[in-house]
Amino acid sequence: MLFNSWSFAVFLPVVFLLHYARRSPRWQIGSLTLASFVFYGWNNPSLVPLLAASTFVNGLCAQQLLTPGMPVERRRMALRLGLGFNLGALAFYKYAALLAGLVVSPAWAEALHAEIPLPIGISFYTFQGISLIVESWWAGARGLEGLSAPTTPAARFDFHSRIWFFKAFFPQLVAGPIVKAGEFLHQIGAKAFRDIDWNDAVKKLVLGFFLKCVVADNLKDETAALHYPEFTELPRWNLIALLYGFSFQILADFAGYSLIAQGLARLFGYQLPINFNSPYLSRSLTEFWRRWHISLSSWLRQYLYLPLGGNRRGSLRTHFNLFVVMFLGGLWHGAAWSYAIWGTAHGLLLAVERMARGESKTPPDERWTAAGVLRAIIVFSVVSVLWLLFKLPHFPEVIAYARSVIYNTGSPQTQPLFVLAIFSLPVVAWHLWSAIRPWRQTLPKSWMARTETTLYAGALVLILVNSGSAGEFIYFQF
Repeated sequence: MLFNSWSFAVFLPVVFLLHYARRSPRWQIGSLTLASFVFYGWNNPSLVPLLAASTFVNGLCAQQLLTPGMPVERRRMALRLGLGFNLGALAFYKYAALLAGLVVSPAWAEALHAEIPLPIGISFYTFQGISLIVESWWAGARGLEGLSAPTTPAARFDFHSRIWFFKAFFPQLVAGPIVKAGEFLHQIGAKAFRDIDWNDAVKKLVLGFFLKCVVADNLKDETAALHYPEFTELPRWNLIALLYGFSFQILADFAGYSLIAQGLARLFGYQLPINFNSPYLSRSLTEFWRRWHISLSSWLRQYLYLPLGGNRRGSLRTHFNLFVVMFLGGLWHGAAWSYAIWGTAHGLLLAVERMARGESKTPPDERWTAAGVLRAIIVFSVVSVLWLLFKLPHFPEVIAYARSVIYNTGSPQTQPLFVLAIFSLPVVAWHLWSAIRPWRQTLPKSWMARTETTLYAGALVLILVNSGSAGEFIYFQF
């Protein structure tokens, strides 16, 4: 079910009313869990058994890992089973075709791709499962905050119901943010209607739907022209504008989803982690990855980069760890070599950047200077060029794009340029609003409150009158 669909417009108020009909933990957890499975299986019920099986196995393994007095070998077996199931399911459903093409033949890859459809959200809820297993292994008998080994049948029911709720919670189920066990489990409990933070929830929902429906969906209709071989006939400046337009589109689309997810979670009394922090203001790629898809960056750092040794084993090992993390992070986005190349390029650039910076512990200068603006433009341009691997996943098409930019001449087509500029402008304004935060804090609070109210009201009007054609969120494919 899509957030930007009429079915969801009916689903949400029904589930909201059911959730607050009784202030009972079992009622609220049970009703939201059931609603989440309905949400997930709405368009394709055949996907539900895989989510249920993943949740069941993760719950059993977590129980073994948290049980006091459990022999070490039993705990290790539960750890291997949990990690093996999560990674195995991800490898089978997402990477079987890629591996078949590498080991057997492209024909086998095409056949497997047709026979094994990619379950929506598997990358997200699988990473949640891994988080639960690893944190349960680390916690052991002392338990996690909000989750400890059950000792009675009633406690066992509550234990597993919390895990089913954690894995299936519908706002973040299919496209994140990726929620780690330690961030969410302690929040599970009875919620009161009077405790809803309406101000925060409504702001996130309005901004999220504005970014998705007004910005991303309108840009989507224009960047559709960036399709091989049609784009080979376009003038150079239109090709460049399409590249930057797609860069704004992918941010508006994914940040929009994350904000909607955060706003929905707030309505039900839960808080999801921030996922984007004005990433196109970044003055280095290191800073970009602290601002972009923060929940994924945090997950990769905690469960992959640090276990590999982080930066504690010398510069050579640090650069190798960066490369491995970004390579695998690229493959997480999709089962195609273009995504691996994208991740590898980011990994190599991060390593070069780190070598150029050295081991200096001096914090970066946060003030905006001419040099800082130039660095931000360069980083944004590098990131935008690499997004081309998302829009054109076949590498020969990327080469064709580069050739077209170099050799295509002719006068720019002004109408597409105008549309791309108009719908990219809100993303630019959003970033500028963030950049002037220190100055905004010096203004009278009453004036700022009126300004924000006016901006959100304007965004709501534009959602109603100027939304683009509804489409799936880009990150559904990951």
